Amino acid sequence: MKTYEVVAGIIIYQEEILCMQRNKGDFDYISYKYEFPGGKIEPGESALAALKRELREEMDIDVEVENNDYFMTVDHEYPDFGIKMYSYICKVKSEKFKLKVHIDFKWLKKYELKQLDWAKADIPIVDRLIEFDINE
Repeated sequence: MKTYEVVAGIIIYQEEILCMQRNKGDFDYISYKYEFPGGKIEPGESALAALKRELREEMDIDVEVENNDYFMTVDHEYPDFGIKMYSYICKVKSEKFKLKVHIDFKWLKKYELKQLDWAKADIPIVDRLIEFDINE
C-alpha cells in the first residue's frame, strides 16, 4: 500500500480553529469530510515549506509557522493508501482566505470541533487540540 507524507495546518485566529470541508474525491470515505488544510510533501521539500506552499496554493493564505510550532504526527491507513501527517499550529493575521479546493469551512472554538464529521486521520489532532492551550 502506498503511503504519502503530508502536512496539515492547524490555523488559529482569535482563539478559533479553521476547519475545511473536502470536496468529493476519488474515495467516498474522505469525500465531504472536514480536515485541517495542507497536502503532500514533494521530494526534497521540508515539511514547513510544503505546508506554506500548499496553503498558498489551496487557499491564498500566508501563515506564520516555524519548526517549534510542530503539534503532532499521525500515521493512518485508509483502505486504499496510508498517510504520515505532520501537523503544525499556524497563526494568521486575518481570517480571510479563498476557497479554491474545499467546498466549505468553519471557524470553531476547540470545544466545538467534535460537532463536525472529520476525516479519520484528523481525529487524533482534534482529540489532542481539545486538551491543548491554543494561546501558548
